[in-house]
Amino acid sequence: MSLAHAILGMLRRGPMTGYELKTRCFDGSIAHFWPADQAQIYRTLERMAADGWLESTLEIQETRPNRKEYRITDAGVAELERWLREPLPLPAYREPFLVQLFFAHTIPPAELDELLVRQRRLHEERVAVYRAIPLPPVDQLGGDRELIAARLTLDLGLAVEQAHLDWIDRAREVLSER
Repeated sequence: MSLAHAILGMLRRGPMTGYELKTRCFDGSIAHFWPADQAQIYRTLERMAADGWLESTLEIQETRPNRKEYRITDAGVAELERWLREPLPLPAYREPFLVQLFFAHTIPPAELDELLVRQRRLHEERVAVYRAIPLPPVDQLGGDRELIAARLTLDLGLAVEQAHLDWIDRAREVLSER
């Protein structure tokens, strides 16, 4: 997936500025599985406009910086629709903690256990963040496919975090026996 496709999906809901995309969309919803910083968003918006996927209007403001609002074009909708139907490969999996653990056999067992405890705490914090997201369970969402899709992504995030917690518990148990 590319940042451009995430932006197309957000703008299909309605016109927004780069700032609104960052604060309402990336910080407020998809940051849990596709983070982006402000500079990335603005660079991508400009490239997408050059590709004809977006158009913008500039609102001149007297007391504040000018406001540039983007909207998706027919070409952008076509690109989003094409991408939505495209089978995607599995992403490359990079987990810095696993590299750390792979080589951690050289540190004392108590320090290795502390690494695992700290990592568990981080996953517990992420679970708490996910659980605070106000999305009802799928069976309470009726036919709202947008909310159902959002809930399903949240469910996967929770399942992945639970798998991390279970794995860390198992790793601690195995390593304490040795």
